[in-house]
Amino acid sequence: MATHKRQEFTDEDQELAVVAKALGHPARVAIVRLLARRQACVCGELVLELPLSQSTVSQHLKELKAAGLVQGDVDGPRVCYCLSPTGWARARQLLGSLLAELPENQCAC
Repeated sequence: MATHKRQEFTDEDQELAVVAKALGHPARVAIVRLLARRQACVCGELVLELPLSQSTVSQHLKELKAAGLVQGDVDGPRVCYCLSPTGWARARQLLGSLLAELPENQCAC
């Protein structure tokens, strides 16, 4: 029986790839920075600070939420978004593990 190529990678590598993909767009990085400064935010407020439409901001928030980096609470017609402490703790752990494996100031080519 054939194995799926993703099965050849560790769970940690796959988790880190999800986080990296979620942070792989400058708008998402900007959203994370805004949420970090405010501690909590309503989506409409983010739109006022970013050069993006409401629907685009919502799509980026969806990606960040799917990666576990952002969480949202429904408050009537609004959703209040904030950074996920557990998601960011895991992201730090995954990235730290990768960075610890990389040699400093060593060129391999």
